[in-house]
Order: sequence, then structure tokens, then C-alpha cells
Amino acid sequence: MNTILNIIWLVFAGFWMAVGYAVAGIVCCVLIITIPFGIASFRMANYVLWPFGRTVVDHPNAGAWSTIGNIVWLVVAGWWLAIGHLVTGIALCVTIIGIPMGIASFKLIPISLLPLGKEIVSTDRPFGAY
Repeated sequence: MNTILNIIWLVFAGFWMAVGYAVAGIVCCVLIITIPFGIASFRMANYVLWPFGRTVVDHPNAGAWSTIGNIVWLVVAGWWLAIGHLVTGIALCVTIIGIPMGIASFKLIPISLLPLGKEIVSTDRPFGAY
């Protein structure tokens, strides 16, 4: 089931959202101080390409630096990516078949807003974090 959902997701939303994360990652890697944000963005691009069967959990060793980084990320790139997930989710919910994908897009908004201090792990549940 995960594979079928991931293929449908990849065709209708995953590729374009991953391109958005990759662009954000490239922009963040221009300056040395923002390279950790670029790495987080590339990690999220991988997650957005193939989200079903994986989930996001809090990293146990995340500290104050990840909170500060999340604030910077939110201002610089997070809200753009969240708007992308919102628009994609609305577009997917127009059709009956796209409603589960639209809900998945809506549930990716929190990780797009605050990615630092999170870890992507595999799960055996079909809808993981959804």
C-alpha cells in the first residue's frame, strides 16, 4: 500500500514539492552559516518525495540551537514551503481520489515550518504520521 500511495504522491505532488525544498536548500547553502538549513532542506526534500511509510519524530538531543534555527528557518524559507503545501493540498482535495494526498500535504506543513530538531524514521503503519 505504501508503494502505491508513494507513486501517486510522487506524480501529483511529491516531485514539485521536492523541487521547492531543493531550491531552498541550494539558496541556504550559498552562505556558510546557513549550510545546516540547506542540509535540513535536502533531508526534507527526500522525505517529501516518498513520505508514506516514514514519519517524523522529535530528535532526543535537540537543544536551544535547533529552536533558534527553527525561528530563522521560519522567517527565511519555512513559510514559503508551508504555503506550497497548503496550495498543493487544496488542489489535491478538489478530486475524490486526491483527498488522502491533500490531507498528507496538509500534515507536512508543521515539518516545513519547523524542521530542525526532527528526525525522519521508518514506520510499519501505512499512514505513518498521517
